[in-house]
Amino acid sequence: MNSKRILIVALLITVLAISACAQQTPVVTMEPTAAPPVETADPTAAPTEAPTTSFSVTDALNRTVTFEKTPERIVLVGRALFMVADAIYLFPEAGSNIVALGATNQGTGNFIPLIDANYDTKTMLDNSAGAEQIAAEQPDLVIMKSMSAESLGAPIETLGIPVLYLDFETAEQYQRDLATLGQLFQNPAKAEELAAWYQGKVDAVTSALSGLTDEQKPRTLLLYYSDKDGTTAFNVPPMGWMQTYLIQTGGGTPVWEDANPGSGWTTVNLEQIAAWNPEVVFVVSYFVPVNDVVDQMKTDPQWMLLDAVKNNKLIAFATDVYSWDQPDTRWALGLGWVAAKLHPDLFPDYDATTEAKAFYKDLYGMDNAAFESNILPLFKGDID
Repeated sequence: MNSKRILIVALLITVLAISACAQQTPVVTMEPTAAPPVETADPTAAPTEAPTTSFSVTDALNRTVTFEKTPERIVLVGRALFMVADAIYLFPEAGSNIVALGATNQGTGNFIPLIDANYDTKTMLDNSAGAEQIAAEQPDLVIMKSMSAESLGAPIETLGIPVLYLDFETAEQYQRDLATLGQLFQNPAKAEELAAWYQGKVDAVTSALSGLTDEQKPRTLLLYYSDKDGTTAFNVPPMGWMQTYLIQTGGGTPVWEDANPGSGWTTVNLEQIAAWNPEVVFVVSYFVPVNDVVDQMKTDPQWMLLDAVKNNKLIAFATDVYSWDQPDTRWALGLGWVAAKLHPDLFPDYDATTEAKAFYKDLYGMDNAAFESNILPLFKGDID
């Protein structure tokens, strides 16, 4: 066998060996899986924004305060706090979110414990509490009246704590500040409901008095009695205050119009009061029982010279926990009461107890039993 034949035989043996191995170990071939189609972005579509729960609130100083979520640790502080607190508690969400608050009493009255079952669990801050003490409560929001912005609000903001300023001083500000709280508590429907309630009370009074001439509106004086440090004084409010608004809107003519150009209560003497000789005098007292004040005035020979005293028109302003003359939530009660006192013929069916009971039920959800137990016994002034 020559070399060429030997080479051919060797090749044949190799082919047969490979064929035998292929038969003993079959190869499984997998069909390739089709890749999913790639979606091409629509170049004309608007970009998708990440979901957010943040919101902004505009306060009484026209500042925009932004929150990532509804605040859960709210602290209430500052001057005249009970007026703001009473308004905040009109919102059912408020009580559970308030963790600390300053003094909400006036004289001997404190309303918040009557409507907040968890009042005792909250931190009570002293009136002198500063920014550091407030910050210790770890608030995610502090609320106060705008009058305290510079003295108290600014130091708190310096610590990086959001502050929301409210006024609640006039009827117009009530509408605005209720809307602000509706934004804060994410409950604008409640804010609208409350605003409508107050507007309804104003409309009812103004409608009943719409036919009066200026001559038919009694010349009226509102006096705030104070007895500070043993010094007795009678004071009249500025024309832009709620007390003046109640007299004007309730159908009276304020006789002190030119006596108080300032921004706070102004003391007037008896000679000035005698010169005005008003037909009706309303007396307000926040720290001394108003009935005691009026009883003393009625027996004072100097006061007895006034026509208002002679005609039994020296009237103690209606009061329960707080006096109804103030820019507190009760101002609507005060408006209806003043109108009925000045013009009883136009409000023959007026009943202060009925109005107050409806107020506490409509605005605070207080039932009749709680009203009769907690509010009715506190009635003072010529409330009937």
